[in-house]
Amino acid sequence: MTVLQKKTGDDNVAAHLTPEDIEQIGVELDAIRQSILDQRGERDAAYIRRVIAAQRSLELGSRGVLLFSLFPPAWVVGTAGLAVAKIIENMEIGHNVMHGQWDWMRDPKIHSTTWEWDNASPSEQWKHSHNELHHTYTNVIGKDNDLGYGIMRVDEDQRWVPFYLAQPLWNFLNACFFEYGIAAYDLELGKNLASKKRRSSPEFRARAKVTLRKIRGQMTKDYVLHPLLSGPSALNTLGANYVANLVRNLWTHSVIMCGHFPDGVQTFERRSINGETRGEWYLRQMLGSANISGSKAMHFMTGNLSHQVEHHLFPDLPSNRYAEIAPQVLALFEKYDLPYVTGSLPRQVGSAWKKVVRLSLPNGFGAKAQATVLQLARPGRRDGQSAAA
Repeated sequence: MTVLQKKTGDDNVAAHLTPEDIEQIGVELDAIRQSILDQRGERDAAYIRRVIAAQRSLELGSRGVLLFSLFPPAWVVGTAGLAVAKIIENMEIGHNVMHGQWDWMRDPKIHSTTWEWDNASPSEQWKHSHNELHHTYTNVIGKDNDLGYGIMRVDEDQRWVPFYLAQPLWNFLNACFFEYGIAAYDLELGKNLASKKRRSSPEFRARAKVTLRKIRGQMTKDYVLHPLLSGPSALNTLGANYVANLVRNLWTHSVIMCGHFPDGVQTFERRSINGETRGEWYLRQMLGSANISGSKAMHFMTGNLSHQVEHHLFPDLPSNRYAEIAPQVLALFEKYDLPYVTGSLPRQVGSAWKKVVRLSLPNGFGAKAQATVLQLARPGRRDGQSAAA
């Protein structure tokens, strides 16, 4: 496995591991996973049913309050409640149900094959791009399109072109309209529209129709039907729905960024996964993910993706179990002297954005600019002539 280094002089953080070490890591992680599979049962089923019931009650109650959004207090309460309900539906429920974390319950209402979430991206297309591609090729440049979503430079080894100067702007716009960006990404819209053959193919047209139908349904619900039901409060309710969706998009984007983009997270070359063993796959998940530290409420609101390391190791385990196994996973990192990347939400978001900005510039640009400033700031020569002269 070849780990792409982030800075000149960095060491391969896994170089000290022997092939036997790596396979033993896999054995120990398999044991952790099996221990949860053996315990999984009614407590877990009750948890997800309780979360779904609470989320639906919160959304219904918030939409009810927004019927009176002509009054500012009702607008604030309804908007905040709807934003939280949308975040929970997307993060702790939709994302995790569609991962198959609750398929073992054999409940057709809470199953990865039947769940459709409150999001612009159709569930089937999201499951392909996320479950099948992202989780298989985590942080492999050129294989994992979740790494920069095809519009950003994500590693110094990628060739810089002037287009990347705008990537902080693209990233901000993507954050504001994240659900639509994901829908376009799942469609591979850029690649398909760039080729006449691709954009005219029956498969792409069929998938595009499904996506447009989903978007139309979401927008009709939030921006037509609900506002109309509010009568005199229609415009206020329309604005509330927009703000709730914006908050949900910004929150989701931030959480996802924290999982794979902060400093210390590794990326990988395509050739590094040739002939990859299960132990090596596990190691790649360990080195290619980052956690967010915080309260139980924060973990819940991230869909437990604050435990991104544990999620990438065990994407099919119930999300409510990640906090339970996190100490065991951390102990394994320490045992094999591997970096367990974690930090508070502000720290991880700041680190991810710092990387976005840094990689938008040519390699070494910051160092060169600093050297130029120092050169210009040197004291004048002994003869009185300034350095600038």
